[in-house]
Amino acid sequence: MYSKVIFFVLILVSCTSIKSTAQVDMTASISDKAKAVNDQVVEWRRHFHEYPELSNREFKTAEKIAEELRKLGLPTDTGIAHTGVIAVLDSGKPGPTIGLRADIDGLPVKERTPIPFASKETSTYLGEDVGVMHACGHDTHIAMLLGTAKILTEMKSQLKGKVVFVFQPAEEGAPAGEEGGAKLMVKEGIIEKYGIEVFFGQHISSGAPAGSITYKLGGIMAASDSFVIKVKGKQTHGSRPWAGVDPVTAAAQIVQGLNNIVSRQTNLTKEAAVISVGKIKGGFRSNIIPEEVELIGTIRTLDVGMQKIIHEKIKTTAEAIAISSGAEAEVTINIGYPVTYNDLDLTRKMVPTLMKAAGEDNVKIIPAVTGAEDFSFFAEKVPGLYFFTGGMDPTGEVPAYPHHTPDFYIDESGMVTGVKAMTLLTLDYMGMN
Repeated sequence: MYSKVIFFVLILVSCTSIKSTAQVDMTASISDKAKAVNDQVVEWRRHFHEYPELSNREFKTAEKIAEELRKLGLPTDTGIAHTGVIAVLDSGKPGPTIGLRADIDGLPVKERTPIPFASKETSTYLGEDVGVMHACGHDTHIAMLLGTAKILTEMKSQLKGKVVFVFQPAEEGAPAGEEGGAKLMVKEGIIEKYGIEVFFGQHISSGAPAGSITYKLGGIMAASDSFVIKVKGKQTHGSRPWAGVDPVTAAAQIVQGLNNIVSRQTNLTKEAAVISVGKIKGGFRSNIIPEEVELIGTIRTLDVGMQKIIHEKIKTTAEAIAISSGAEAEVTINIGYPVTYNDLDLTRKMVPTLMKAAGEDNVKIIPAVTGAEDFSFFAEKVPGLYFFTGGMDPTGEVPAYPHHTPDFYIDESGMVTGVKAMTLLTLDYMGMN
């Protein structure tokens, strides 16, 4: 009996050892494949960087993406949510259907980086002529997902299930009066049409070293809502303010009151929150107190309950302060992107995969980010995992300029890690399911 027990233990140890060796071999193989495709990934990235397009206007971008996907032999659909592109890799074998997402739009920013492939593109935004730049790294997202598609297509015989490559437009927000982005893709039914069961997405980070990955369980990026407050008074001559009702002073007090909502009325030990006024508009002359002043701003929250309370407090605060000045406040809150939420079970399962992609020492948990992402609409419908891939110059010679700025810079060496991560997440999730 004792000898039989020893025999079965040896068999178990042997099988575990074989499985562990196979996992190491797979990781090494994917690493080699990511390095092999890297020159092409860099070439794609530079093309998209040089020729960016604004949200819902990514016509040439979509055309190039579709062309590259069809070269891989993938059935490809275009015109989704205006300019989105989706391709499907079907292994022909039973298994899960995994969505991999990249956003594709640029920003109304005039580039001033000294790179040879800097954008010289221009367009019209809100009626003004503007420069256009991939100032948030979406060009790298496109290139990394195309690289992932190339590797997985070559490995088709080893896959089980389907991979849906989603190239999403208008992440930065659709133009005024238009729908767009992930919200429109969900509305058009892509999750049901393609049978997507889980979504993975990544964002390059200019502030994290190339080769690193950062993530967070639960809410990783904030809900983003906007507000408009119209403060209505009574116009009068600037020399006789008592003859009217001054909406300018009321508006100034409202700005201070909004700041007090976060600093004095919100439990910041639970989650972070931000209220910022970005624009104040009113009046025409120095000697006329205007009839109306308009405040425009943003709200960032990481908890749905806090989001609701803050919305209510903005309305109460603005109205009460206006009344105390004899004015009237009209508050409009526009709901934007939800919290980008990493499914707890999915994230815990896939963290070891992220460590395989970047190395255990290069994967870190980070605090929540008060920026927002419309990947959140996908993650509301199916379990999602969203993470950041480092894109900062590892030598420190190039400053880590912030996203959405003219000097924004990404070190291209970080893209290999992004390709490895998306490829391994797909393979490991298939293996688990």
